[in-house]
Amino acid sequence: MQVKTILLNKNVLEGNDREADILRGELRERGVLLVNVMSSPGAGKTTTLVNLINRLKGELRIGVMEADIDSDVDAVTVARRTGVKSVQLHTGGMCHLDAGMTRQGLEELGIEDLDLVFLENVGNLVCPAEYDTGAHLDMMILSVPEGDDKPLKYPLVFQKCSLVLINKIDAIDYFDFDLQAVRGYIADRNPKAVVLAVSAKTGENMDSVADYFKTKRGEMLCQNKTTK
Repeated sequence: MQVKTILLNKNVLEGNDREADILRGELRERGVLLVNVMSSPGAGKTTTLVNLINRLKGELRIGVMEADIDSDVDAVTVARRTGVKSVQLHTGGMCHLDAGMTRQGLEELGIEDLDLVFLENVGNLVCPAEYDTGAHLDMMILSVPEGDDKPLKYPLVFQKCSLVLINKIDAIDYFDFDLQAVRGYIADRNPKAVVLAVSAKTGENMDSVADYFKTKRGEMLCQNKTTK
């Protein structure tokens, strides 16, 4: 008796990757930079976005998609504290977003008058890293209270991200967290990743994060000009 094994996960991911590439290209042509934000629950994604958006919104038109299994707390918080367009995405129990879900969110958000969109993914260090959302950049937030060993335990999310923020640096004196060591762990897995130590609460080094995204949006526009 012969048994045929079908690699469903591979097929699903390949289909999603194709859809993600199409979405990424469409957004690039329209000059909209999409950023996928990942972290554990409680690392400070929403607080970081609020601080960052308030630094950027005078120069860039920004929209936010907040993904959670339930509730609209984060979308309401972002809209109230920044004034930018924000929508809540409910995943129906799924622990990640894929390209199809991202497209649905963008259609609801509306991108006609936007330059930069932040997609706050579901709080999780495993599933979100496995699915391409169609974003141009992936950003990871690691908070000091989580410990400096996360790049060793969850390598994929760090390998995927262009930017890693070490958040809650204002509390580093109260935790056993080795900043130099974590930088080394990240570099071992992703030498090209930009690593910035920040505090979304106090604003420490958040101007550098804002400058990073202004630069990336500028690079996208320059690339569009050279390809036309």
